[in-house]
Amino acid sequence: MSEASEERRRRAALLVWRYGGLEGEALLAPLIEREFRGRIALLTSFGAESALLLDMVARIDRATPVIFLDTGKLFGETLRYRDMLTARLGLGDVRSIAPDPAEIARRDADGTLWHRNADACCRLRKVEPLQRALDGFEAVISGRKRYQGGARRDLAAIEPGADIVRVNPLWSYDRERIERAAAARRLPPHPLEAEGFLSIGCMPCTDRVAPGEDRRAGRWRGLDKSECGIHPAHLVEAAR
Repeated sequence: MSEASEERRRRAALLVWRYGGLEGEALLAPLIEREFRGRIALLTSFGAESALLLDMVARIDRATPVIFLDTGKLFGETLRYRDMLTARLGLGDVRSIAPDPAEIARRDADGTLWHRNADACCRLRKVEPLQRALDGFEAVISGRKRYQGGARRDLAAIEPGADIVRVNPLWSYDRERIERAAAARRLPPHPLEAEGFLSIGCMPCTDRVAPGEDRRAGRWRGLDKSECGIHPAHLVEAAR
């Protein structure tokens, strides 16, 4: 292990010791204002449940960079929701990151890669653009929660990584708590939630959720796939 890597490992362990039991704005504030000042970004889909975390970050520092992966396959409602929340919360640095046009032309010229190979499509349209967007940052904030299940069941507040620290302020929140907090802050839901879309990503790979189904059941329905690859432990390795 290099000296720089060892130093990052020691610092990450200290952050876990200091802040690993916190959540919400209590976790975000010291990381945004002190520990990673100017070197931390929020990753958001502007999808279902996104508004609460965006509001938390805005209340601490509206200039915090917000990274939004505009894959070219999103619902129009999501793009309009992004614009509305950006204005409403006063977010000062929303970065809409698109895939490389040359790579799209080379690897998905007809736009149907999602149908032929969903993992390859996510890698092209999400993983690789995110790696470029996070260059220069030391930490990234995500909206994942334990209650979402699957690979997220054992999620920690802070996840040390080889290249970047991942922060999950809502790790301990359940759906009811998110709904109460969003209502108390008068935050508007994503417009597609009312139509049964409870976890919203790219249009071809997002389906409505039937009553009683898991909230993420509509993502990549019919495929043995539950994550797009941008979260640990895939973020660093998936695009190599």
